Amino acid sequence: MIIRKSIIKKIYKKRDKDSKKGDFGKLVIIGGSKKYTGAPALNALAALASLKTGVDIVEVVAPERAADIVAGFSHDLITYPLSGDSLSSRHLKVLLKESEDKNAFVMGGGLGKTRSTINTVRAYLKKIHLPGVIDADAISAIDKKLNLEDFVITPHAGEFRAFAGVTASRDMKERIKQVQKAAKKFNTTILLKGPVDIISDSRKTAVNKTGNSYMTVGGTGDVLAGILGGLLAQGSDNFQASCAAAYISGKAAEISKKKISLTGSDILKNIEKIVG
Repeated sequence: MIIRKSIIKKIYKKRDKDSKKGDFGKLVIIGGSKKYTGAPALNALAALASLKTGVDIVEVVAPERAADIVAGFSHDLITYPLSGDSLSSRHLKVLLKESEDKNAFVMGGGLGKTRSTINTVRAYLKKIHLPGVIDADAISAIDKKLNLEDFVITPHAGEFRAFAGVTASRDMKERIKQVQKAAKKFNTTILLKGPVDIISDSRKTAVNKTGNSYMTVGGTGDVLAGILGGLLAQGSDNFQASCAAAYISGKAAEISKKKISLTGSDILKNIEKIVG
């Protein structure tokens, strides 16, 4: 199945005039560390992308320095600063508490891959009962012992090879089969990012052809994760939300294309033109 514009109408329904704050979802984004100085900016991009999809509330939970930088990006962002320079086991209770009133999560951007951080990510994924996006560094925490049914994994080819154990084929038919097989093996939904995105929950599979070659730049994946998290928080199922997020991100990039460059911020500016 090739994803078409009609996916937008399936995702977005007319809002009730009596709607109140929180009716259209609350999202928590967990990411950042002192080591990766650019991570707060990427976390902010993800959070702002979520808001552009229509989610009501986004909270970014990050180590203190990263949280402070995120807060400076926009008055629309809520942040919760964690003590220390990176995610560790002492933060698990706080992560779970801040997730209690949320409808979905996004986890991974700029977390780093220290043993303590990866173990904390695993512990969170074992205990959390929300739909969510496992992105970037959090993908390193995936193993077959985890129940990943409620989550969407959003790897690029290198990350796919690391957790699925196979090198993504250049042949599209074979690449699709690889994603389907991995989705079945891990009992989850996978959105493999690439020139053509492949989405599969093993039962249903779709490809997204929106986007352009400029999307290799840093930040575009964070925007995609934010869009996806926002859609999950609003109640879309994992497969449909993944299809819509890939389409929206790629289409916004097409509108944003410049002569020689593209940034995540460029895509961010055009999301509302796609979903509006």
